[in-house]
Amino acid sequence: MKKINISDITLKKLAGERKVNLLFREKSAVANCADIIGVDAVELPAIKSLREDTIIYKTIAKNIRNATLSIAVGFNTEDIAPAWECLKDAKNPRLRIELPVSTIQMEYTYHIKQAKMLERIAELIKAAKEVCNDVEFSALDATRADDDFLISAVKEAEANGATMVTVCDDAGVSTPDNIASLVEKVKSAVSIPVYVQVSDKINMAVASAFSCIAKGADGLKCAMLGNDVLLMGEISDAINTCGAQIGAEIKLNNTKIHASIDDMVSSISHDVDETDSTVSEKKKILLDFDSTTVQVAQAASLLGYELSDSDIGNVHKALKQVCDKKGTVGSKEFEALIASSAMQAPSTYHFETYTTTSSNVSSSMSQVTLKRNDEMICGVSNGDGPIDSAFRAIEQCVGHHYELDDFQVQSVTEGKEALGSALVRLRNNGKLYSGNGTSTDIVAASIRAYINALNKIVFEEA
Repeated sequence: MKKINISDITLKKLAGERKVNLLFREKSAVANCADIIGVDAVELPAIKSLREDTIIYKTIAKNIRNATLSIAVGFNTEDIAPAWECLKDAKNPRLRIELPVSTIQMEYTYHIKQAKMLERIAELIKAAKEVCNDVEFSALDATRADDDFLISAVKEAEANGATMVTVCDDAGVSTPDNIASLVEKVKSAVSIPVYVQVSDKINMAVASAFSCIAKGADGLKCAMLGNDVLLMGEISDAINTCGAQIGAEIKLNNTKIHASIDDMVSSISHDVDETDSTVSEKKKILLDFDSTTVQVAQAASLLGYELSDSDIGNVHKALKQVCDKKGTVGSKEFEALIASSAMQAPSTYHFETYTTTSSNVSSSMSQVTLKRNDEMICGVSNGDGPIDSAFRAIEQCVGHHYELDDFQVQSVTEGKEALGSALVRLRNNGKLYSGNGTSTDIVAASIRAYINALNKIVFEEA
């Protein structure tokens, strides 16, 4: 029986499919789950944010006990050093050179011809080999490549030190017979192991995998979850049931695989189903103590905020302080952190006093007094309730109407003298500005929140 090696590409797939990055702990959970169920290799996506990804990947590298840990290297030799820095402490590190071999992808993505791509393959593999003994060449979009060029590419990779090659059906256009024939050609051209990454775009991933194994494939690339991909649980069940017919076996722990994957999926279920239109983008925000500044920026962007680097740093610092006490933060709490931590502008307008009258038989009326420099400004207005009339009175003071995008009130403390916290989001020229205010008087808290946001607008326009 031939042993078929299994590489887990879950993290790579989710990085490309999700709008919101996995949390630090979630990435670790995915990698650890793959290691526990017995995969031969765990693949990490290429570095996007050097500082954050280095921290995460180095942590994963120390925790993976059995599997090889592989990371994608970019298109330039300068990308090898940071990738190696992430993996150098791993028990079994592997650098992965991923380059397209189809004409359409070579010219569209990198604007180069076949000859130049062969040079780049040789250059990158040779440079990667200088720091890591295990170097893979992944032929991306191989099923749409010219067969002769694909063979030239894998031969070039082997000649310069590649220890394995992978044939990838990224387009999902191949039938089982087509991709198996391609694997057979590559297998006959090189003496190193040949892996295959099939697609499930036409619901034939398992059949394609079986056909490739029959033609000599040494390994399969699978994911524990994801779209249009060979799923780990399905191929495990299929080989355990029918592997003897093609003389193949895998070392995955079939008694653990389904339960372990189910546990892992449930731990990241707040954002697994990206296609569910009934789930708003805001509900997908869940940050914890290990969330990076990149994840903070992405979450802020989902809420509509364009934060500066310094604001992102301030919000990230505040997030860690909150998560140290309560674990995780959702969208509403995160927005409050933005309001209290980002863009702390000088107080152009100072809140002085307010009075309001309200009843169930007439509209409310509020008078608000603000101070700008040494000038007292008073505004009076009717409204639908004391808070609405107070906001309208502020608009009278400043002589401008701002779109109220959101308004939230919540209790911060308990009891009769509970401290209330208000959050106000104003939209100006398409951009959001948030402010918060606290007081035992909820109207006063709301006014303070509105003025806090107003001062940010005035400061930016100055």
